[in-house]
Amino acid sequence: MASFERDTDYLLDRITLEQGRSQDSFEKPLEVPTWSAEPGRYRLVAAWACPWANRAIIVRQLLGLEDVISMGVCGPTHDERSWTFDLDVDGRDPVLGMERLQEGYLRRDPAYAKGITVPAMVDVETGQVVTNDFPWITHDLFFEWRDHHRPDAPDLWPDDVRDEMDEVMQLVYTEVNNGVYRCGFADDQASYDEAYERLWSALDWLEERLSFRRYLMGSAITEADVRLFTTLARFDAVYHGHFKANRNKLTEMPALWGYARDLFQTPGFGDNVVFEQIKRHYYVVHDHLNPSGIVPRGPELDSWLRAPGRDNL
Repeated sequence: MASFERDTDYLLDRITLEQGRSQDSFEKPLEVPTWSAEPGRYRLVAAWACPWANRAIIVRQLLGLEDVISMGVCGPTHDERSWTFDLDVDGRDPVLGMERLQEGYLRRDPAYAKGITVPAMVDVETGQVVTNDFPWITHDLFFEWRDHHRPDAPDLWPDDVRDEMDEVMQLVYTEVNNGVYRCGFADDQASYDEAYERLWSALDWLEERLSFRRYLMGSAITEADVRLFTTLARFDAVYHGHFKANRNKLTEMPALWGYARDLFQTPGFGDNVVFEQIKRHYYVVHDHLNPSGIVPRGPELDSWLRAPGRDNL
């Protein structure tokens, strides 16, 4: 039995306010290379289709960093080599001048042989990818770029719930964000069955938790909500059928469905969900799961705009 294992061999550099230190733990020097947080210096390269990149897109907007960190968007499909800028005029990113994100990785390391992934923070002047370590990208957008947040930016990492939030985010990552992929990429029945049970155990736990609180950590949106939302937004459109996560649909789980709609209707969330690109990415790129390449027309999406009814939580 072999279960799906995500490749997490990332470029570990970080962009920090002070060279060599993070504002999250200022007293402790970092053990990874750091780059200085300077407005206009970096470009976030992402894709509407990718849930990991979608996190960074949402957090950038929630914090009001659009004029501080520019953004380039790759198209929803890619080949084995790289994500491409096929949404742009002439198929090139207008700032970086690249056709393929792979170019930025090779400028960083001509012998680079690891995954070409989004999101990636790119140094505009040199065209080098600085980091593709997606959990730290959103962490550092909050802690290291605080001087540039909009005045009413949400506190995505509140101190009073930090320890519990770390535990919740770990569960969301291992059992839900990765859990749907374990179901979809299982290569035998036993692996699939185990992945299925783990995923639905976690979703049932989240359904219970969200039945008496508006957001994962209480009455305010945190990073934990961003991390869960990107999977929920793709659940019925992709994971339920394409990844065989089909015990029931998100729309059949009252608390999770109301919670997902609540976030979707919050500026920064739903306006950064492009369902057609999401579906095209999964159903075209995963040709071993969908050899025909046919992209389904459903599900119906108007219900995302129905009132969530969670204001009293």
